[in-house]
Amino acid sequence: MKDERYKARDDLLGTKSFDFSLRIIGLYKYLIKTHHEYVLSKQILRCGTAIGALVSEGEFAQSKPDFINKMHVALKEANETRYWLRLLAQSDYISDKMFQSLLPDIESLIRLLVSTIKTAKKNHAK
Repeated sequence: MKDERYKARDDLLGTKSFDFSLRIIGLYKYLIKTHHEYVLSKQILRCGTAIGALVSEGEFAQSKPDFINKMHVALKEANETRYWLRLLAQSDYISDKMFQSLLPDIESLIRLLVSTIKTAKKNHAK
């Protein structure tokens, strides 16, 4: 594992999204090296790493609505990532074992994002 000083956040969503981005980068490298696949791999790289970037952006949101918007976009990217993972598995670019390894991580991120959005909306309404 990389040096711990590269982890910028201690919160669960920030850490999980960062770690997931690292896994997606690994998947991208695997798809390029093993399958010479350059289109689907770029799609999964883009949306899979965008989740963490948006969560990180949300840390310095200009307002509560801006924060909620960034979390909504991160949720959309997470949902898109789940789609690409399913497509890669169904088209045999990744094994079922690889898919089953990544699926709980993206499902967990989706649940965390939904919870974060609900909490932020509730707190903003007060």
